[in-house]
Amino acid sequence: MATIFSKIIAGEIPSYRIHEDERFYAFLDINPLAMGHTLVIPKVETDYLFDVDDELLGDMMVFAKKVALAIDKTIDCKRVGVAVLGLEVPHAHIHLIPINDLYDIEFSKPKLKFSDKQFRAISEKISAAIH
Repeated sequence: MATIFSKIIAGEIPSYRIHEDERFYAFLDINPLAMGHTLVIPKVETDYLFDVDDELLGDMMVFAKKVALAIDKTIDCKRVGVAVLGLEVPHAHIHLIPINDLYDIEFSKPKLKFSDKQFRAISEKISAAIH
């Protein structure tokens, strides 16, 4: 059965796309810890990040770096934090989270709420910084 992320890639579920290529897809987390919180996923559905083929995993990090640099350019933050939990959705994914201190990447804290218009503006701004 396809994961929610596979359904997003297939266009069955809408997302706020940041960037994609033939192997990876980056989109805004709809339950973000910070403005610009982005998920990077491989288009090949693999449950556990460390089951991803070595070459694909390396390329996924390079893809994530490109997205993180765009987040860093467009969102006011000290760094872009990287987190891999792997428990929420059975599809390998990397969280890219703009942070100013350690608490900013704490997943137990309340999530932010944005309107559709705000999500669209954030995704367009980050996406434009990639191209």
